[in-house]
Amino acid sequence: MNRHPFEPGRLITGAATLAVGTGYGLDALGLWHAPRPWLFLALPAGLLVAGITTAVWATVRRHHQRDAPPPQPS
Repeated sequence: MNRHPFEPGRLITGAATLAVGTGYGLDALGLWHAPRPWLFLALPAGLLVAGITTAVWATVRRHHQRDAPPPQPS
């Protein structure tokens, strides 16, 4: 199986979506009464953080690739 590159933006997006879904699920079951504005704003905030993380991660990778020596032909 081929390895794929690590993408922290997708990790943050998944964690934010999972947290909001869990919050709504617990609220629907009556186990936790979540304040509606917090759950409503949690997903856009998570997406914003994921977008910023992705931009920073791409910039860091671009700078590291530019600084790396070129591969030697074999």
